[in-house]
Amino acid sequence: MRAIPTLKISISGVRGVVGDSLTPSLLTRFAQAFGTYAGSDTIVIGRDTRTSGEMVRQAVVAGLLSSGCRVVDLEICPVPTIQWMVRHLRSQGGVAITASHNPAEWNALKFIGSDGLFLGGGQAGDLLDIYHQGEYTKVASSEIRQVEVMPGAIDRHMKAILEALGPLPAASRKLRVVLDSCNGAASVMGPRLLAALGVEVIPIHNVPDGLFPRPAEPAPENLGVLCEVVRQHQANIGFAQDMDADRLAVVADSGKPIGEEFTLVLSTRYVLSREKGPVVVNLSTTHTIEAVAKRYGCSVIRTKIGEANVAEVMKREKAVIGGGGNGGVIYPRINFARDSLVSMALILHLLAESQRPLSSLLSEFPAYRMIKEKLECPSDKIRGVLNLIRTQYENYPMDLRDGVKVEVDGGWFHVRGSNTEPILRLVAEGESEETLDRIRGTVFQQVRQVLGVTDNDEP
Repeated sequence: MRAIPTLKISISGVRGVVGDSLTPSLLTRFAQAFGTYAGSDTIVIGRDTRTSGEMVRQAVVAGLLSSGCRVVDLEICPVPTIQWMVRHLRSQGGVAITASHNPAEWNALKFIGSDGLFLGGGQAGDLLDIYHQGEYTKVASSEIRQVEVMPGAIDRHMKAILEALGPLPAASRKLRVVLDSCNGAASVMGPRLLAALGVEVIPIHNVPDGLFPRPAEPAPENLGVLCEVVRQHQANIGFAQDMDADRLAVVADSGKPIGEEFTLVLSTRYVLSREKGPVVVNLSTTHTIEAVAKRYGCSVIRTKIGEANVAEVMKREKAVIGGGGNGGVIYPRINFARDSLVSMALILHLLAESQRPLSSLLSEFPAYRMIKEKLECPSDKIRGVLNLIRTQYENYPMDLRDGVKVEVDGGWFHVRGSNTEPILRLVAEGESEETLDRIRGTVFQQVRQVLGVTDNDEP
């Protein structure tokens, strides 16, 4: 089995394995580079609950202070809260210390611009240039400031959500909701927000100690405990967050996970029923979104993968909602960021106002089927795989903006290299199991053969 690289530097930031590739000196240099990039101005920082978080925080603080920055520390809080506070405080940027869905041994720095959005490709390129050149701003000891710890960020974020959407409409019986926060950054805020919305909350995995009770990615195969608790308590819905709380997965009242794709589908269904406008999603997102938008006479615009790409187009097109099929919902009226707290509130309002079970609401949507796989893939092999797919399907409708996406009879597939992990992602959607079986047996199997991957080699 190939050794998996333990450091990833890309436009999405820097992430790696603590105690291996992600060292204090590397972290400090990246923080110095960001402080130089930001012009030695105010920088907001925050972190998730990983046990390595305090070490990473101290390295980041050292780098920012040494470059003359004023550092505002929000301590442990969701990444969307950090983004909201960057805008609220009108700071020059932010650093989110989190490896999101990566395993516990990983940590990362995600860099935020003054608009509260993650750095786009050009901005991230400028930052990387500063990092590689090593020419950082340095200030004298007399100019180094004290770190300002700012408690109460989650209260401000929660207040913004409640002011925009309000509590749920009164009902004879409160909605019963199970919330799995993965002992992550929203372990405190999540249950508090749900209670304030007016639901009965059954929290699990909500001790913010950074000890992973399940894999951090809220994929269906990782939500067995949540599904069982939903069934046990006859709950109306179950929610699962990742460690930094920007992604949300949903479990139906039947106790079955419905996939992260439907987080955006349900949120969009609610928003478009109240306000019309464009919807922006990435290339790998379910085509169910087109069906929802068509119902309300709205358009769908697709972008490259990545929150920064989606957000950039949303701003330009004045979209009312957007996001991706990984459970990330951007609702700009509250927070121009992927925000699991906002998406929980939107979906609960949809349930409360429709007065229908989630399983009934789901029957409105086309019964598409989707499969997602990821394969270990060194960076130097990605181009060869993509060229092969592009050549073999040159007579089919194709989108080459981010990897290769191909439209086939009754469905589509998308093959691309990840920006955050040393893997190749494969996504396919079809109108039937037969379509998916055909794609799986041809495209997916061919990629496996090219990479020399067997079932035992999968990450």
